[in-house]
Parts: sequence; structure tokens; C-alpha cells
Amino acid sequence: MLIVKSINRVPIRLTIERWNHIVKRHPELNEQKNMVAQCIVSPDLIQNGDFGELIAIKFYKNTPMTSKYLAVVYKETNQDDGFIITAYYTSRYSDRRITIWKR
Repeated sequence: MLIVKSINRVPIRLTIERWNHIVKRHPELNEQKNMVAQCIVSPDLIQNGDFGELIAIKFYKNTPMTSKYLAVVYKETNQDDGFIITAYYTSRYSDRRITIWKR
């Protein structure tokens, strides 16, 4: 299990089960666990999700698919615990979501 701290200093867990789920649906992330962790620790921006989750977004010039944004969806359940839900590459981040934090 990997644990990193969000910008709110909340420990965010990435379990083996969740990582296996992510790479099954998004195989391009297979060797990108460090980038997923880095996105939580040092995002370019954070947006609100639809159901109380947060979306950390970071631009990467070099990915397995060219330059892309990495989006990591996670939930902070309280000040002492949180977990990653999913992660994926995208060409751009949503302009319809509310940005709650920006570098």
C-alpha cells in the first residue's frame, strides 16, 4: 500500500486492490504509480467531483501517450484518512467543474 499526503495534509491511501483496478481499466498507467502519487502531493489544480470526491490534476509533458493531464480522483474521509478512487490521462481538464485550488 502506498500512502501520500494531499495538499490538505491528509494521508491518502492507494491499496493494491485499487491499483489493480486502475491499471485494468487504464493499462497505460501500469508503470506510472509514482506519477499518480506525485499528482496527489503536488497537483497543478484540484477540482470538485460530483459526489464529494476531489480531482487532482497535473500536466505531464511526457507520458506513454504524449503530453497529457493526469487526473487522480480521491476522497478525504476525514483529517486523518483518505483514499484514491481512480486515475486516468486526459487531453484537458473539465471547465465545467469548480476549481477549488490552483498552483
